[in-house]
Amino acid sequence: MASRQRRFSFVQLDVFSSVALEGNPLAVFPDARGLSDEQMQAVAREMNLSETTFVLPSDPAIERERGVRVRIFTVQEELPFAGHPTLGTAFVLRKSKASEIVLDLNVGKVPVRFVETRGQPVFGEMTQKDPKFGPRHDREAVVRAAGLRDGDIDPSLPIETVSTGVPFTIVPLRGLEVMSRLRVDLGGSEEYLRKTGGQFFYFVTREPMDSAARLHARMMFYNGEDPATGSAAGCAAAWMVANGIADPEEQVLIEQGIEMHRPSRIFVRASRMDDGVVNVSVGGNVVEVVRGEIFF
Repeated sequence: MASRQRRFSFVQLDVFSSVALEGNPLAVFPDARGLSDEQMQAVAREMNLSETTFVLPSDPAIERERGVRVRIFTVQEELPFAGHPTLGTAFVLRKSKASEIVLDLNVGKVPVRFVETRGQPVFGEMTQKDPKFGPRHDREAVVRAAGLRDGDIDPSLPIETVSTGVPFTIVPLRGLEVMSRLRVDLGGSEEYLRKTGGQFFYFVTREPMDSAARLHARMMFYNGEDPATGSAAGCAAAWMVANGIADPEEQVLIEQGIEMHRPSRIFVRASRMDDGVVNVSVGGNVVEVVRGEIFF
């Protein structure tokens, strides 16, 4: 019986942190050939992390043209794109001293560049798809849908849906006091977002804990709270540049995961071209914490 079991190696990482046991955990299967869609989903449920990625190696010539094929699963569904799985998977696949690796995701090709500085952890930065701006939202409608209190939302900034592969609705809150007592109505949020073209709410405030940060963020979804949401951070970068919170090409820090004791540091920037926002970049550090096998 044991001889017929298939074994698949995996690496577990903490992403958007230079310190182990912080940031957002990720499981990466560097060679998932032979797993069906259903088995990938079952393995992701077994790992029980925000996301698990499955690498499907191909001919080197194909990978040079298209990138390395990677699929991303949450415990519930496959995603076209997600930020911390992209950064973490590229970190695992990166050859020694390679400065860039391109991943072939369901959303398309996403390049990840790496910078090494003597005495510092490796820093990786992905270029996400150019943002698409969706609707702006009525504050009272979002308060009702998400289960917030009157006055929780910052009236000086728009609630806006932005996508760099996954649509997030950016909700600016008044400050850390509101963030600390945030209890989101997930059912009401899901119903509202389904009707308005979003997938998740991304709650932010311009009152960070770290004075070096530009935004403090939280994101709740069906798997609980997310310690670091790189795809949402890219949307927030575009939103910041579009609304004058960050200058074009200015790299700024988003802090997330602090309330759940998984502090994460996400570095973002974006450019302006004509009347639009382009060149959304999201970066951070990655730490390897576990190696193992799953067999069945």
